[in-house]
Amino acid sequence: MTPVIRHDWTFEEVRSLYDLPFNDLVFQAQSVHRQHFDPNAVQVSTLLSIKTGACPEDCKYCSQSGHYNTELEKEKLMAVEKVLDEARRAKENGASRFCMGAAWKHPSAKDFPHVLEMVKGVRAMGMETCMTLGALSVEQTEALAEAGLDYYNHNIDTSRDYYKTIISTRSFEDRLDTLAHVRDAGIKVCCGGIVGMGEGMNDRIEFLKELANLPKHPESVPINNLVKIKGTPLEDVDDLDEFEFIRMIAVARILMPESHVRLSAGREEMNDQMQALCFLAGANSIFYGEKLLTTPNPEEHDDMRLFQRLGIHPEEIELEEKLSHELLREEPPTFYDAMSH
Repeated sequence: MTPVIRHDWTFEEVRSLYDLPFNDLVFQAQSVHRQHFDPNAVQVSTLLSIKTGACPEDCKYCSQSGHYNTELEKEKLMAVEKVLDEARRAKENGASRFCMGAAWKHPSAKDFPHVLEMVKGVRAMGMETCMTLGALSVEQTEALAEAGLDYYNHNIDTSRDYYKTIISTRSFEDRLDTLAHVRDAGIKVCCGGIVGMGEGMNDRIEFLKELANLPKHPESVPINNLVKIKGTPLEDVDDLDEFEFIRMIAVARILMPESHVRLSAGREEMNDQMQALCFLAGANSIFYGEKLLTTPNPEEHDDMRLFQRLGIHPEEIELEEKLSHELLREEPPTFYDAMSH
């Protein structure tokens, strides 16, 4: 029976899923996964930091916050052509989506036109586009939609209660407002958060409940395992148990059956067996490339090797009709074509 898409989950219901015996939980998640997705296809994205460091926000996990000394070199917004060069390289290496992240509280009037050109340029290559630029106004969101943006990433990070201990410069409600603007503009939502920040199990459950009870499930749900950055307040926090992380993936899959659940930051610390269990639990999206904004990520050839060992292939995309057929005529290289280069 196909699971009903719900937006009214209670804490007790989500807790009962989280508390299932591990084998039962993963079996249920895999069963849901197979009803909506090819179980051996994984969506592949590449993420580029287009403006690094000196962010005015005080997120305690982030190397880019101007509040902490993480020895990160500050950089201005990258030139449009340089960003497009990186997108071409990502496409040649097998990525189907190109994500661009800027360390801003919100985009400035000076920088925003350049951001729109980046979206148009990447879209013209036949790739999906994603941006994360901080808070957006209604007007900015509409302009991004008009430029052809496919996805906008804006994470809620953690539970509503624990959020206040992680960030003070932007409220939880501020984040929900930006997500509403994005949805209203017809842009797909990429929204998840980070686990392993010292939160409790109840916070992790509340975080998943909050995502599942949004007016529409995010099309992409990144679940990040904290990468501890020297100089941030969370550099010495205890590691999260690996099975707790896999449970998060499985419960997210059950709560949001049609969403792509992304195995995101922290993947470099995961061995192949843990990643395989995450795929079994319903993860079907990864970031691919040597860096995730400013933190390390498994190198491309390691991912290719793991995909081959597991019999996994990259998910093919169908771009919506925002582009002319002329622009899409050239066939993108497949993931395994890139392996022979």
